[in-house]
Amino acid sequence: MCGRLNVIDNPVMTAVFAILGIDFFTVTNHDLRPSQQVASIAAIDGQLCQLNAQWGIQPAWSKKLLINAQAETVAEKRTFKRAFATHRCVVPCSGWYEWRDEGARRKQKYLFSDVDDQCLFMAGIWYVEEEGNRLVTLTTSANAECAAYHYRMPLLIEQAMIKQWILANADEVAALLSADYADTIKIDAA
Repeated sequence: MCGRLNVIDNPVMTAVFAILGIDFFTVTNHDLRPSQQVASIAAIDGQLCQLNAQWGIQPAWSKKLLINAQAETVAEKRTFKRAFATHRCVVPCSGWYEWRDEGARRKQKYLFSDVDDQCLFMAGIWYVEEEGNRLVTLTTSANAECAAYHYRMPLLIEQAMIKQWILANADEVAALLSADYADTIKIDAA
């Protein structure tokens, strides 16, 4: 689920500045993958700022990189609980990809993006580690549009709620963990 992002620099950078009033720099990457650097927005000392972080964490107990956390349990699971309480972020992007088995030799790749080509803001949590900052994105049950392709989708934060998601305490953002992005996603074969 959501293991690839599409980031187009200029619309994303312009949107972040227009919505949040902060300078933001990213480069176009139509295939941003786990373990790569992701430009995100977080709060440091109570101020919104750009945070570059590697996508994925690998706790000592895990044999693989964890790139997503379920929104339904992020506040309770030991691996994610503290980061959710103190280090929430958003990942601005142009869209994400899913693959669907359609009976051919290869799965069909689909791009999920905003119907009006607006920037999407994926919910995330971040960690400070010796080798640098890392993040995981949050997922939720797929809405009706996306369910035919995958049973999970990114937890998307509406533009008006970004500051609350990042700056408020964990109890105040609980309602955002079940936000429904109905009828706002377009799906194109990639």
